[in-house]
Amino acid sequence: MSFLEKITGSDLTRDIKSFEVRAKKLPADYQIAWNEIACSLWVHGSFSGRNLIPIFENVLELLEVTSAQGQSIDEVFGDDIKGFSAAIVGGEGAKTYRDKWREQLNKSVMKKLGGLT
Repeated sequence: MSFLEKITGSDLTRDIKSFEVRAKKLPADYQIAWNEIACSLWVHGSFSGRNLIPIFENVLELLEVTSAQGQSIDEVFGDDIKGFSAAIVGGEGAKTYRDKWREQLNKSVMKKLGGLT
């Protein structure tokens, strides 16, 4: 990845587009599961989302393999796709990017206020 790709995010755009092309080849119920998983994972990404690319790659590969084996979505995930997504990123209560930013802001404010007293 070149510096320009890193700055512009074109590498991420390319990766996401390739994931979407691969997902469109899946059966309809798998596509729905992919969309649910992808939507629930984005809030756990870093500012750029680069930390999620390997996770998306692995989840999509899981979907491709299990659909090729003829398994249903219920056999793969049960009825809890959101629970599966939460488990991937560290379980229920895993910090989102908002939580991380909030902590950073609070620390900065406390440091500034601590310097005034």
